[in-house]
Order: sequence, then structure tokens, then C-alpha cells
Amino acid sequence: MKTWENTTDFAGRVLIAAMFLIAGVGKISGYAGTQGYMQSMGIPGALLPLVIALEVLGAIAIIVGYRTRLVAAALAGFTLAAALIFHGGADQMQQIMLLKNVAVAGGFLFLVARGAGGWSLDARHERLTSRQEQP
Repeated sequence: MKTWENTTDFAGRVLIAAMFLIAGVGKISGYAGTQGYMQSMGIPGALLPLVIALEVLGAIAIIVGYRTRLVAAALAGFTLAAALIFHGGADQMQQIMLLKNVAVAGGFLFLVARGAGGWSLDARHERLTSRQEQP
């Protein structure tokens, strides 16, 4: 059963993080356009490097399971903020995008509560720390 749990924990981390990794890299290649869109929505374009760093580095941290609870909490907050700022429109597509972001934030909250699972740097660190504490 432990292998099944570790496999699904890892697969879930990869799947939820993939969207942020792809989006962050896309923002790099479409920097000017993304910056302009942010500014059109009232968000300072100067924040774009922070957004890219959070998406790319946060996604990598989630995938490898490094400081998972902290990073997942940050990405949950970011995702909810993005939902409210960029997907608050009344048309059906914006409502779907808003609900998608809310669901993704919910997934991150599961990571906050549960942690990364056995196949992660967090678990490795915990195993090493518990070995050092034993007499």
C-alpha cells in the first residue's frame, strides 16, 4: 500500500505543478505581452519576475517535494489571487477559469495538510533528521 500512496503522491505533485511550470516558462518567452496584460488588469508589470519565479521555482519545489507545505500554501494563495484578479468576468469562460483556479488552490491545500509523501526531499530530510536524533 505504501508504494501506491507514494506513487499517487508523486503523480499528483507532478500534475498540479506542471501547469505552473509551463505557465512560468511561457511568461518568459512572452514577457512583454504578459507584462502588458498584467498592467491592463491593474497589476504592476514590475511584479512579473516575482510571478515567474514563484511559478517556475514553486513548481519545481512541489515536484521534488521540497518545503512542500510552505510552497503549496504560497501557490494556493497566488492561485486564488489570480482567480479573483484575472478571472472575475461574468462570461462563462471566465467563470470556468475562476473555478479551475479555486480547484487547483484546493489541491494545494491538500498538500499543505498532507505534505509531499514518501518520495520527496521533505521525507528524505525527515528520515535523516530522525536518524541523527536517535541515541
